[in-house]
Amino acid sequence: MTKFAEAAIEKHIRRKHPGCPDFAVAFFVAEIRKKDWKGASLGMAVGITMQNVLRHTMTDYDQLLLVGLDRAEARRRVQPKISALIATWKKRSY
Repeated sequence: MTKFAEAAIEKHIRRKHPGCPDFAVAFFVAEIRKKDWKGASLGMAVGITMQNVLRHTMTDYDQLLLVGLDRAEARRRVQPKISALIATWKKRSY
């Protein structure tokens, strides 16, 4: 059973994703803390959480599933938007 410490999660996100807004950092920290990450590194936990949250909240992924697209195709269609957002967070904001 692996539970990551809040401070370690926040430090990781701020180091790897310095452009991530403070409210998003706080949200991701809370989401990661909720789960048992058996067999996952902290980096994997952050990446999986960011991908999942953004897929369901910042894209039309769920709507695509509702109209009958299979999961793989729906993920393929929304992935560019998710990747672009995460890429902007990897840059330091000024």
